[in-house]
Amino acid sequence: MPNTLRRRGAVAALAFLTFGGLSIVHAQSAPAAAEPIRIALVEGMSGPFANTGEAVMRNLVWAAERVNARGGVKLPGGARPLQIERFDSKGQTEEALSAMRAALDRGITIVAQGNSSATASALIEAVNKHNEREPQRRVLYLNYSAVDPTLTNEKCSPWHFRFDAHADMRMSALMSVLREDKALQRIYLIGQDYSFGQGVLKEARRQLAAQRPDVQIVGDELHPMARIKDFLPYAAKIKASGAQAVLTGNWGNDLTLLVKAAREVGFDGRFYTFYGNALGAPAAIGDAGIGKVIAVADWFPNMPSPDSEAFYRQFRARFPNPADDYVHMRMHLMIEALAQAIERAGKVESGAIAQALERADVVLAGQRGRMRGADHQFQQSLAVAVMDRQGEPGVPFDVEGSGYGFRVIRALTPQQAEMPHTCTMPRF
Repeated sequence: MPNTLRRRGAVAALAFLTFGGLSIVHAQSAPAAAEPIRIALVEGMSGPFANTGEAVMRNLVWAAERVNARGGVKLPGGARPLQIERFDSKGQTEEALSAMRAALDRGITIVAQGNSSATASALIEAVNKHNEREPQRRVLYLNYSAVDPTLTNEKCSPWHFRFDAHADMRMSALMSVLREDKALQRIYLIGQDYSFGQGVLKEARRQLAAQRPDVQIVGDELHPMARIKDFLPYAAKIKASGAQAVLTGNWGNDLTLLVKAAREVGFDGRFYTFYGNALGAPAAIGDAGIGKVIAVADWFPNMPSPDSEAFYRQFRARFPNPADDYVHMRMHLMIEALAQAIERAGKVESGAIAQALERADVVLAGQRGRMRGADHQFQQSLAVAVMDRQGEPGVPFDVEGSGYGFRVIRALTPQQAEMPHTCTMPRF
């Protein structure tokens, strides 16, 4: 749990966050006596996706450090530091709901979660009910990775804000590259069997029919999420189908094990992925992925920008272990947007913060994002990149010490990435 050390006679404070046996120290220029603004991170810190949860923790801690280093969040009663507190959901929805209740019991009313759209959907419902029952203790929910489009459409909520591009936006960006692959004739669709995975394959079928009706779908299947230890049978089916490419929304170990199995059976096709650029995937596929593994993201370390390069070098200096190399710009923009909204609200109260967050417009390391108030879908640039060896043109940085990085081949402006919505949410 976080601890606070006070320096006598100084205006600075140090906040310590401990996770995975590592003490995270971040400088704060806010007054030592200032009460921190606490954010509950509800993630799987144990179980099959623990590496993802720990990676998110690193990002949010570093983002909070940046805010605190410039003096904290400025409020009428004085500046206050941000503090991230971890709550382990064990990768299970019921555990995530329990973790959120535990955070509330500790007086925390800002909750961040992202991995698993099924969990996000349950949290939205729980937050809506809680805020209706207890208007004096309302909760704000920040979502950095749950990308089921329904979360900012049919299930949109005034208390939920998404900072990642949703799955249909990501798919559209991928399709901007796939549709130009004239040699592609056969594709295999595979995904995790829950709302997000199902939605990815549904949208893939729709966009393929609209943009590449000549491409034959030779496989279309879902597998249990986080329960498959051996993907060799799936990889064998992919190879036997004659597919020239695989399209998948898999993430975490479900992606790493899939691409590793594909390599073992000798699959020589392309992988069009949502998350193929991190968490072990590049190292697992090795040289076989050069020019063939394609990923979409809001940002890549090899973005052709001096500001972006400086940002990434700072991250690597903060977390020098190659295994810790998992940085997402959107998580940092989210914390910047939250700090901006609290300052505009002038108080730490979820209703006031939410109203200010609807107008969030932030810039960091040359990347700009704004919140669309109508549906609470963050609007930002997207990029598509292809795997290559570190040191090749456009690939100064590798991923996780693997020797492989991602070269940006397509950049979409926020206006190009934006999609319409069907949200009709109640107002505050």
